[in-house]
Amino acid sequence: MKRIISTLFLAACCLLATVLTSAAQQTTKKGSLEKEATALLKKQILTEAAWAMKQAPITITTSSSPRSAGGKHDFFSEADYFWPDPQNPDGPYINRDGMTNPDNFVAHRKAMIRFSKIIGALASAYKVTGDEKYVQQAVKHFQAWFINSATLMNPNLLFAQAVKGRFTGRNYGIIDTIHLMEVAQGALVMQKAKAFDPETAKGVKKWFSDYTLWLNTSKPGIQEKTVKNNHATCWAMQVASFAKLCGDESMLDSLRNSYKAILLPNQMGNDGRFPLEMARTKPYGYSIFNLDAMTMLCQILSTPKDNLWNFETADGKSIKKGLTYLYPFIADKSKWTLAPDVMYWENWPVAQPFLLFGAVQFNQGNWYATWAKLDHQPQVEEVIRNLPIRNPLIWL
Repeated sequence: MKRIISTLFLAACCLLATVLTSAAQQTTKKGSLEKEATALLKKQILTEAAWAMKQAPITITTSSSPRSAGGKHDFFSEADYFWPDPQNPDGPYINRDGMTNPDNFVAHRKAMIRFSKIIGALASAYKVTGDEKYVQQAVKHFQAWFINSATLMNPNLLFAQAVKGRFTGRNYGIIDTIHLMEVAQGALVMQKAKAFDPETAKGVKKWFSDYTLWLNTSKPGIQEKTVKNNHATCWAMQVASFAKLCGDESMLDSLRNSYKAILLPNQMGNDGRFPLEMARTKPYGYSIFNLDAMTMLCQILSTPKDNLWNFETADGKSIKKGLTYLYPFIADKSKWTLAPDVMYWENWPVAQPFLLFGAVQFNQGNWYATWAKLDHQPQVEEVIRNLPIRNPLIWL
């Protein structure tokens, strides 16, 4: 009996040692890929930060449109795919799905993207170097956008993606503030720096808390939350980012449940594709966009006790299945089986966040290698608009 117990004890010890060794190896591999990514991006980060150090704040109050039903401090944009009606040029705009109207008002969106680029660059440089000069510069922009009464933006999106003659604003416009995610994450990365004064930090968190409340209680916010495609994913992705900055644990728990019970099971097919995105006129770009957003939900929301990376529905849907499905078409776009996107087909893919975060999480060297060789500094406005995560190091 003693011999049997001894044998079982030794076997258990060996199994435990194997598990611990495997976990240690996985941690080492993750750390190795993160180091490789840092080394690859460092020069770009410092170059972009040097640019950001020279930029004065420009908020939405510096431009306006006579078509906006809002005031000076209200974000305004117009729906991308709506155009003048050739049969009624002065009447309500009509929809042309996937075709972007270059004459629509996008100045506020551009200002927000610029803000995101500045904070993303400064936060990345601070993370890489520890130099608080980057935080000092970021504080100026935080104050202008969220605190200064003359230049701040109101924490709502009542007038986003308006349509001339039809809507003064639509719930679909909420997707425009995906570009505030790296602003929130930048604040999170820099918040412990001495240069980030407590009053500014408090003001930034209050703004994001107020906006999160609006996203969860307003009619447009509730509508956007319940859309069946990438809009709901992006609603959740934004709220996750903002709630994490504000330390809103109940909201984060709610989003984890939503990912597991609604977003993943309702949007993903059994093979890993997103059918509603595949049915659009830009199926390739939308599939990439939605997978990026799903991946960011896993990156932001996962905890040791509730790891969304490893979550799988009863019928086998998981983020890994989504990554595995789309990856071959990213590595070799010629394998894509559907018709090319009606616009910007030649501009995708770029260095998609799902490749890096998926590679780090699942130790996939080929995913990392593909991410490393793709474009990390896209210049096409449509690509930038649909790539809110451009500074991956601040998320790792």
